[in-house]
Amino acid sequence: MVLWKPTERQAVTSIWAKIDAEGHGQDTLERLLIVYPWTRRYFDTFGDMSSSEAIHQNPKVRAHGKKVLSAIGECINRMDDIKGYLAPLSILHSDTLHVDPENFHLLGNCLIIAIAASFGEAFTPDVEAAFHKLMAVISAGLSRQYH
Repeated sequence: MVLWKPTERQAVTSIWAKIDAEGHGQDTLERLLIVYPWTRRYFDTFGDMSSSEAIHQNPKVRAHGKKVLSAIGECINRMDDIKGYLAPLSILHSDTLHVDPENFHLLGNCLIIAIAASFGEAFTPDVEAAFHKLMAVISAGLSRQYH
């Protein structure tokens, strides 16, 4: 179990309360697919992702980004048992989708950049540290089945 300081919980929950799952989710997934183009191989059913513009206009990217951020929101609601909550998703990503677990870390970084860009000065170094901790726990939870 991860020990969360009250200030870390507050930092994460206060910012997350202002997150637009659809908008920030799309931004996060777009960043992942554009900055790390090899990750597109996991989304071959999404259709055209041949350019930044195609990715931006792709409704499946937007929908999946929302789905991912909704799952992260559930992790925040279960901060004391993130790994338990993510166990079924770990099995799915490992056994069915065969996602390289390093991509969870990359996605976390893309989310942190998207949030920082959106919240500006409110995304202080302390808030950033709390989100890095959160995403490390989520990445570890999703990678659990791989071990």
